[in-house]
Amino acid sequence: MRRELSLAEIFQIGYYWETKVLLTAVRLDVFSALGGKECTAAEVAQAIGADQRALGLLLNALVAMKVLAKTGDRFANTVVAKTHLVRSSPNYVGHLLLLHDAEWNNWGKLEETVRTGRSPVTRHVFETDPELGANVLSVLDRIGQQSGPGLAKRLELGGAKTLLDLGGGAGTNAIAFCTHYPQMNAVVFDLPQTLKVTERAVKEAGLEGRIALRAGDFNADPLGGPYDAVLMSDILHYQGPEANAALVEKCFAHLTSGGRLIIKDRFLDESGTGPAWVTAFAVHILVNTEKGRCYTVAEAASWMQEAGFQSVVELERTAVVRGVKP
Repeated sequence: MRRELSLAEIFQIGYYWETKVLLTAVRLDVFSALGGKECTAAEVAQAIGADQRALGLLLNALVAMKVLAKTGDRFANTVVAKTHLVRSSPNYVGHLLLLHDAEWNNWGKLEETVRTGRSPVTRHVFETDPELGANVLSVLDRIGQQSGPGLAKRLELGGAKTLLDLGGGAGTNAIAFCTHYPQMNAVVFDLPQTLKVTERAVKEAGLEGRIALRAGDFNADPLGGPYDAVLMSDILHYQGPEANAALVEKCFAHLTSGGRLIIKDRFLDESGTGPAWVTAFAVHILVNTEKGRCYTVAEAASWMQEAGFQSVVELERTAVVRGVKP
């Protein structure tokens, strides 16, 4: 039987204080100012141009949150802060946290959104702030490098010679797939500003000869091909159901006979109450995209079947669906 939450846990969920403390520290670049040193609040305040008293309160809160350490009146980064929150670190993830901070005002309009059913945004922050979008893509690319090779292996695409990575971002999956399958060539299709990041990643991987870049709007522009496989990874939730159904149908037309469409996304289970992280992500999508939604596997499978795909199966629970063009 599921345990009931205590009142203390309700308060912990309800207080957003620690979230904003951390996001503000990242925006102020407190962790980079500390670097590998031990500094007083006055020294950090001078480095970042802040009020010493107010900053001291923020630093103490970060110590209590176990993000910083304190000895006497001197503050220092913990190992995790030094690794992930100092800008010069190769494992810096601050850009992703800055994205969440940029979406702060949208979350403040959640009540209005729930009452009206209308999102407070008409354009995603990646469109309004391309530089932030490019930096976030770089972080997601580093994270995706951990999971991409495993996905490539599990999908067993040994017979596929051509892959379309639709909305492929930094090309993380295309690189992983081409590395795992030496016979495969890939095309990464995404917006022109995104492909600037992709181009660098592909060159760093030494795969310029096997991964081509195609710029455009995948809802409106030709996709090229035909391809032996199409991968749609984490793009469904940014669009409404009508656009997704049309895109799945479009992919069907750009596949060879026997070609496979693989949809990887953050799907809700049939009850809509799990996985837990995805239920919260669904609310995030509600307030930060104009028409996006989190879908169930059944919805994605129905789009495939209506487009003409056969052998539609859920390869990985609430994560990966595959269909085959006859």
